[in-house]
Amino acid sequence: MSKAAITGIHGYVPDYVLTNAELERMVDTNDEWITSRTGIKERHILKGEGMGSSHMGAKAVAGLLEKLNIKPQEVDLLICATTTPDYVFPCTANLICDMVGIRNVGSFDIQAACSGFLYALTVGSQFIETGKYKKVVVVGADKMSAIVDYTDRTTCVLFGDGAGAVMLEPNTDGFGILDSIIKSDGIGQNHLFQKAGGSRYPPSHETVEKRWHYVYQDGPSVFKFAVKNMADVSAEIMERNHLSGSDVAWLVPHQANKRIIDATAHRMGIESERVMMNIHRYGNTTAATIPLCLFDYESQLKKGDNLVLAAFGGGFTWGAAYVKWAY
Repeated sequence: MSKAAITGIHGYVPDYVLTNAELERMVDTNDEWITSRTGIKERHILKGEGMGSSHMGAKAVAGLLEKLNIKPQEVDLLICATTTPDYVFPCTANLICDMVGIRNVGSFDIQAACSGFLYALTVGSQFIETGKYKKVVVVGADKMSAIVDYTDRTTCVLFGDGAGAVMLEPNTDGFGILDSIIKSDGIGQNHLFQKAGGSRYPPSHETVEKRWHYVYQDGPSVFKFAVKNMADVSAEIMERNHLSGSDVAWLVPHQANKRIIDATAHRMGIESERVMMNIHRYGNTTAATIPLCLFDYESQLKKGDNLVLAAFGGGFTWGAAYVKWAY
């Protein structure tokens, strides 16, 4: 049976860099406080009128196709994971396809907050495994700066903008996405969310005045749930695939907080040298963190490497995937 293998990866971040030093001039915070609690030093921000998540996603996809020498018309399906779509509709995946010249194929968005890319990867892999499609593009793209309150020091230091895209293709040699677990629990809905902008609280003067269109996070509660569940699901996928810490070449964690990442690695028995980490450069780019990690570390990956991808997001959502690197 064919497995869905990642055969290429490309990432994109905007040029503008928002440093901790600049944030010190915006809110009551400092570099030491931010770094010690999150591990973040800087984040990239998308500037320009009318620029959305699709523009970054399209950059990542165009770079991916060029890198693999694949024409847009060869793509069978495109899935975009995003929490910050350009519009309520059409979906961001539609817009990305239009920008890169992908026509007459299925495309849709998946919204699972910071776990979105892992969810989309799991869904995309099914189309490959059934033999339905041969080339599936999975994108993670988020313009978090669009929904961050830059007067709220508890959240504005955390998030950045970016995108990453992978190509999935069939593999019968034992490489690819060998297993995945996705989970959710609606108990988290009031701990990390954007209150207004949907059908429950449509935009109004009142919702704008109350600042309900920005990210709200109950930091201590989210941290507690994230540490437990991201570590638990990573350990679960290792156990059911008979993997020990020494069998895993790389942990590829969602980049939300260095302390959460460290706790997950410790639970898995993986040294820090085998943990992909770029949170210091990009902050939390939500659905883009895992593909951006893979892109940054691509040159260090070897064919046959065992990877564990792990994520936790608002909702709550979380999950893990066991990937045997294919190139």
